[in-house]
Amino acid sequence: MSPVGKTKDQGWEIGVRRTFSISPARAWLLLMTQPGLSLWLGQGIEPAFKKGLVYETTDGTTGDVRSYGEGSFIRLRWQPRGWDTASTLQVRVLPAKTGTTISFHQERLQDGDQREAMRQHWSTVLDQVGELFSGG
Repeated sequence: MSPVGKTKDQGWEIGVRRTFSISPARAWLLLMTQPGLSLWLGQGIEPAFKKGLVYETTDGTTGDVRSYGEGSFIRLRWQPRGWDTASTLQVRVLPAKTGTTISFHQERLQDGDQREAMRQHWSTVLDQVGELFSGG
């Protein structure tokens, strides 16, 4: 039996999600433009996403867009400076009964320690996103 968070095909992974009282369209707009974009991806990125776009943030995170669904999801390779390998990150905006669920799912993490660090990271990002959504 594999440890929690370890899959046969994608290695270590983590998913963090939260539901907010905001429309999916508004949530998407706030996540994909500044300052929301800098909360989860970083600064120095222009929000002209399309499949194949290569990016580098001002803090050295690099990657490329693997797939993109306007208003719904973005899946990208994501490699912060100092990491040996890239992970796969997917951000989804999902309609919910009480508003919108924002989901961060990350695959191809190195080990359980990195998985736990990223769980904490994405939880903090969702806290900050909540503040942005509430106008804070």
